[in-house]
Amino acid sequence: MTATDPALTALAQGWCALSLLHGRIEAHVERALQSGHDLSVREYSLLDVLSRQHDGEGGHLQMKQVAEAVVLSQSATTRLVTRLEDRGLLERYLCPTDRRGIYTNVTGEGLTLLAAARPTNDSALREALDEAAENPELAPLVRVVETLKAPAAA
Repeated sequence: MTATDPALTALAQGWCALSLLHGRIEAHVERALQSGHDLSVREYSLLDVLSRQHDGEGGHLQMKQVAEAVVLSQSATTRLVTRLEDRGLLERYLCPTDRRGIYTNVTGEGLTLLAAARPTNDSALREALDEAAENPELAPLVRVVETLKAPAAA
């Protein structure tokens, strides 16, 4: 294969389109969350992921799992947790079965903010996808996104 190989060119074009779609969606949702709730997309995602924890088997996430879920490094996730903890939206506590483990829960204030921000997030996401669907290069990707479903819990 050479750099001018049509397969590589198509692959690069597809990747560029996917990157463009992601950037447009993230920027649109970021503006909506910032202006309406003083939350970034990452902060919203973190609150959302942590709000889904439960007391059952495997219901609490370790920091590595949280980092993977919000697509950040562990150190960036820790900084994000600290910022939200300073705002009173999260709290950390020791794992009751392993004193070395530290878990993070969303506070009542964090749950209230998340509930208020969820319709904004969902609406901004829908708007961004609808706008992108009007672009012939992005429309096929929008259709794929709209057919995706969350993976079933293990």
